[in-house]
Amino acid sequence: MSGLRRSAMALLACLYLAALAAGWLAPAGYAGQFRESPSAPPSRKFLLGTDELGRDSFARLLYGSRISLTLAPAAAGLGILIGAIAGVAAGYLGGWLDICLSRLADLFLSVPWLFLLLSVRATLPLNVNPLESIAITFLLLGLLGWAVPARIVRAAARQLKGEDFMLQARARGCSPLRMLTLHLLPSMRPVLAAQFWTSIPLFILSETNLGFLGLGIAEPLPSWGNLLAGLQKIDVVASSPWRLAPLVLLLLVMACFHLIVPLEDPSR
Repeated sequence: MSGLRRSAMALLACLYLAALAAGWLAPAGYAGQFRESPSAPPSRKFLLGTDELGRDSFARLLYGSRISLTLAPAAAGLGILIGAIAGVAAGYLGGWLDICLSRLADLFLSVPWLFLLLSVRATLPLNVNPLESIAITFLLLGLLGWAVPARIVRAAARQLKGEDFMLQARARGCSPLRMLTLHLLPSMRPVLAAQFWTSIPLFILSETNLGFLGLGIAEPLPSWGNLLAGLQKIDVVASSPWRLAPLVLLLLVMACFHLIVPLEDPSR
C-alpha cells in the first residue's frame, strides 16, 4: 500500500472520528439557534459562522458529515449485498436465472443513474420526518445501486467457475453448495471489496444531489446536500465564502476515495 493511499485512509478516518465526536466538538448542536446572531461571520464562538436561522454552521457541518459518511457506506453495503447475490446466482447457476437477472440489470442500467434516482424519489412521499428521510434515502440508494456490482460479480463468477481449482473440487465430488461457500465466494472477496469502495463516493454524491434538490435528508437534520442547498444564490457565496466549507470537505473526501479505490483489476 502506497504512502499516499495510507494518508488518504488516515484523513478519512480522522474526518469520520471528528464527525462522531460532533457532540463534544460542537456542543451547540445542529439545531440550536442563536437568534441574536443570524448569518454571523466566523468568530471564536462560531468557527464557520451561523446560517440564516442562527444555527452554528460548524456544528451542522460535523453532524452532516456524520450522516453522509455513515449513510453512503451503509447503502453501498446493501447494494453490494444485493448485487453479489444476484451476480453469483446468475454467474454460477446460469440458465434461465442468468437470463432473467441479466435482463433486469440491463433494464436498471439503461436509465441514467441520477435520472433513475430522482424519478423514483419523486414518486415517494416528500413531506416526511428526518428519520424517515434517512431510511428512504438509504433504501433508495441501496435498492437501486445493485445493477453495476451484479454485472461485475456475474462476470467474475462465470470466470472463476471454469478455473482449475473449481473443476478439481467438482471432480472430487464436492457438492455445489460447498463449492460455492468454500471456493467461489472466498475468491471473490477482492471483487466485492473493490465494488464496495467504488460505490461509496458514488452514493455520497448521489445523496448530496438529492439533498441539494430538497429530496434527501429532511431538516433540521443536516447533510452535505442540504448544507450546499443554501449556496444556490451566487450573492450568498460572494458575501459569505466560508459557507463553501461543505463543498471543500466534499471535494476532499472525493479525492481521498479516488486514491483509496484500487486501480488494478480486482478479478485478477
